[in-house]
Amino acid sequence: MSSSAAEPPSTLAMLPIITGLALAFTITAVDPLVLSLNMPRISRALEVPPDAVGFLGGAATLVIAAAVLAVGSLGDAFGLRRTLVVGLVGCTVVNLLSALSPGYPFLLAMRLLDGLALAAVLGVSLALLKSSVPAAQRPKAIGIFMAVETVLCGVTPSVGGWLVDTVGWRWLFLLAPLLALTSLALTLRYVAEPPVLRRRQVDVAGVSLVGLALLTLVYGIAEAENGFSRPGTWVPLTVSAVAGVLFVVREHRTPQPVLDPALFRSAPFTVAALGSLVLNFMVAGFSFSLGQFGSVVLTLPQSTIGLLYLPGTLAIAGIVVLAGNLIGRYTPRPVLIAGLLGLVAGALLMAATASPTMPLWVLVLATWTTNLGSLVASAAVAETILSAAPPGKSGAVSSVQPAFGMSGYALGPAVFVLLLNLFFQRQWLDDAQQRGLSAAEAEEAVDATRSAMARSPGTAGYDPNLLRQSGLDLGWDFTDGLRLTMVVVSLLPLALAVAAWLLIPRRTRSGT
Repeated sequence: MSSSAAEPPSTLAMLPIITGLALAFTITAVDPLVLSLNMPRISRALEVPPDAVGFLGGAATLVIAAAVLAVGSLGDAFGLRRTLVVGLVGCTVVNLLSALSPGYPFLLAMRLLDGLALAAVLGVSLALLKSSVPAAQRPKAIGIFMAVETVLCGVTPSVGGWLVDTVGWRWLFLLAPLLALTSLALTLRYVAEPPVLRRRQVDVAGVSLVGLALLTLVYGIAEAENGFSRPGTWVPLTVSAVAGVLFVVREHRTPQPVLDPALFRSAPFTVAALGSLVLNFMVAGFSFSLGQFGSVVLTLPQSTIGLLYLPGTLAIAGIVVLAGNLIGRYTPRPVLIAGLLGLVAGALLMAATASPTMPLWVLVLATWTTNLGSLVASAAVAETILSAAPPGKSGAVSSVQPAFGMSGYALGPAVFVLLLNLFFQRQWLDDAQQRGLSAAEAEEAVDATRSAMARSPGTAGYDPNLLRQSGLDLGWDFTDGLRLTMVVVSLLPLALAVAAWLLIPRRTRSGT
């Protein structure tokens, strides 16, 4: 009798809890994704300055990356469930106000506030999953958790494109509130508040330093295309490096660090944290490249680019659920390696097949492979990081994954645009030389294109007509630049897969 009473609830019985928390977690991915994919329409409607479009698109993501570590600690101190509820309510209100935006400054302010709300949601949703699900069932729960995110990230881009094309861009801001209110209802009904064991002070200095390091790093990389010797490039990069060093020193000396350095003494934890950064770096950079290549070279409408995420979504969801089961049966190690190799495969497939006349199904396959690899790897990362969280510190530890992830998400477009610009320039210079054009003549033809890319990262900033002027085959030049970029970035997940193979211990199901 007592054994049956102590029996943990089944995964099916916990499905409302898992779904509610997964919906909350997914909002943090869907919200910036649908905005980025539809930014050209929004920026034209609100007359956003060209050099501010990129910042508008990434404002929320940068705030999340800078604030999410603090949110994890606050959740431990004041209640994880309470923090999630505040974040969901804030996300709903801010998005509804965004739909009423009279102009660019108002929408930018809303995006910054939205970043704070999304940081609250992202910083505690995984911690609540850890506290709500028994450890033995957590890998399966993570698989379902990531499957919910998979389906919604596959469906919402096409829904968002349809809304913008049929009823207007303002309706785009109703998607996040719809998900937030559904998550809020499930959370209030089924998710219990974990006990708060002790109140912790927030490391304000640490949070400020990591935020400064990230913001100046992204800005410096974006400016690097104009030359590394310019003060606009090396000054912010230097500030970022100094802030990073001061952050490490601070975290080693303060009694209550926002990011406990002791966690990184564990090789699996370190590899998992870097895995979160790399997979989000690849996904964000790939999305940027997909938007640019699709609209510039393939001249696809935004709604069609959004549909590229839809095919195979259910298959990915099923594979992610299977990955959760495999993590529970074996370890996160093989699943993490498989996911990272999936990211490598997606990048190399794009590098091998990209052309101005490539079939759409190949582009769908490259998108599918990249998304599959990222979500499979994310499941393994989540289990590895959550298993390291001691009682009372679930929020602080679990927030490491989104902190590293959002840093990668912010860096991805900046690094991809830098590489793409450098390789694109090399290609059109070679093209001009073969055609007998001077470098000055060729640069004049692509100057507007290059400026649009540098000032509006993550958006469709090119005029497709520019790619057909001046006698240069800029469509192929851009494509070759993209292919080289994909080859270079594929080295990151490949190197991390090797590190996971060497550094994460291999153990059997029994843990021996």
